[in-house]
Formats: sequence, structure tokens, C-alpha cells
Amino acid sequence: MKHFVTLALASTLSCVALAQETKVSIALSGWTGFAPLTLAKEAGIFKKNGLDVTLKKVPQKDRHLVLASGDAQCAATTVETWIAWNANGVATTQIFQLDKSFGADGMVVKNDIAKITDLKGKTVAASAPGTAPFFTLAWMLKKNGMSTKDVKIVNLEPQAAANAMIAGNAGIDAALTYEPYLSAVRAKPEAGKIIATTLDYPMIMDTFGCVPKFLTDNPKAAKAIADSYFEAVEMISKEPKKSFEIMGADVKQTGAAFEASQKYLRWQDRAANLKFFSGEHAQFSKEAADLLLEAGIIKQLPDMSKLADTRFIK
Repeated sequence: MKHFVTLALASTLSCVALAQETKVSIALSGWTGFAPLTLAKEAGIFKKNGLDVTLKKVPQKDRHLVLASGDAQCAATTVETWIAWNANGVATTQIFQLDKSFGADGMVVKNDIAKITDLKGKTVAASAPGTAPFFTLAWMLKKNGMSTKDVKIVNLEPQAAANAMIAGNAGIDAALTYEPYLSAVRAKPEAGKIIATTLDYPMIMDTFGCVPKFLTDNPKAAKAIADSYFEAVEMISKEPKKSFEIMGADVKQTGAAFEASQKYLRWQDRAANLKFFSGEHAQFSKEAADLLLEAGIIKQLPDMSKLADTRFIK
């Protein structure tokens, strides 16, 4: 009888432990910069920190919809995208920085195009307005005295845009894409060339955020997500081979191929986060918001003071 009581007690304790795991769905894509979130899940880091995480692959153009519907509570995306979401009625708050692009996002052009200004009147493939590739296009054009009105834009997601260039699609003169798809173009120089990346125009940086209700109701879980991300970044440093294999598998890459693609970005640890949110985040957000207004992606500025909550990175 004592044996059965012990088993029952163990079962009860196990159920209590499971009940304490906070469920959270995170909307993201296969972008290399988000990969430590996959590592945190697959390596058991989230679970160890009391989280039951579901990672949902959702195109950036639709990611705010799953937050608005409640199908996801948190998401990973670029800094300027949070501005657009908040300006368009989807309240969200950034809580930590994921990565900075160092050549991982870029513009690919046909080999007969010498410079960005040569794109005037040409056809460019990029994701829809409100996405990072569209913003990258708008930013690069603005820095060259142009705007999105000077080109014809065909909406293709980053992988499809890269594939169109590789296939030699006659109707597309340029495309905006990112890693790991940018590396596929690097490997096919006959298909086109990379005319500009975030090394030339440093403006793509990703952050992680959640809807305000989740942060209010689950502050410990929000802190655990941030801590788990930083642990994953540390794991990459300590166990690179294993980490690259896990993260590569998620985007159907070998560990070696994934390792090559991640060289074009920098994952941001806790120290980098504290530095970023001490001033750079607000400064960049202001410049990005001005461009979003100019491009007609937003009609008015959101409350810029509510874009980030830095208490979870300390």
C-alpha cells in the first residue's frame, strides 16, 4: 500500500511541476538570427526554465495577425516592424534584442546593374509593406536619393525572391532577401550579384516582444524567455558544433552550412542588450519611424515611449 501511495504522490508532484510550466506561443520565421530560439527549445533550455514553448513559423507580413488573434503571445521581428504594428493598432512591447545583421540582409541584382540608382523604373522583388525586406528596400533607395515610387515592386517572400533570381526570372531585375537564402545567391554568381547588404547600410536588427497582457500576467515567464535566449547564445559559444547542427536542421541546412550563414550576423548577449537599449534603440526607432511615415506604411507615430520594456534583460 505504501508503494502505491508513494507512486501517487510522485505522480501528483509531477503534475504540479508540469502545471507550473507557462505556455507561450512564439511567432517567427526561419531567419538565421532567430535560430537561438529554436536552440533554446530543442536543447531543453526553455523547459528547464519553466516554459512550455511552441514556435510557430509565420511570414512576417502576417505575424501581427497571430498576435492580435491570441494564437501567439510573443514574436520575433525587426525593430521597425514593432513601430508599424503599434501604429496600426496591434499593441506589442519589445523585451530583448536578438541579433544585428552584418551582411545577412541584402539586395541582389542582375549582373548588368551597376548601382542602386540604375534600378529606376526597374522591377524589384520584396516582401509586402511592413516587412523587413520592404523596409530594407525603402532605406537603401532613400540613402540613394530615391523612394519606393521609383521602382516597380513585386511582392515575394525572401526565399521565393532569392529563388527567382537564381532561376533567372526575366521579369525581375533585383530582389531583397536574407540569410540563409542570400547565401544561395552567393553560390550562383551567374544568376546575379549582391549589390548592397547591411554592411553597407546597417539598419536591420531584430528584437523579441510580446503583447502587453502576456507581460503583465506573466512577468516571470517573460524574464525566463530572455534568460533562455541568453543561455542559448552562450551554448553556441561553448558547444558550437552541436548548436549549429540543431539550428541548421530547422532550416534544412547542415551544421556547416548554417555556421557559414551565421557569420553575417551577430547574436546579442545580455551585455550587448543593455548597451543597445541605453540609447541606440530609441535613436534608430525615431529614424525608422520617420521613414515609415514617409513611405506611407504608417499614418501616425505610435507612443514611442511604450515600444520597449527593459526590465527583463537585467
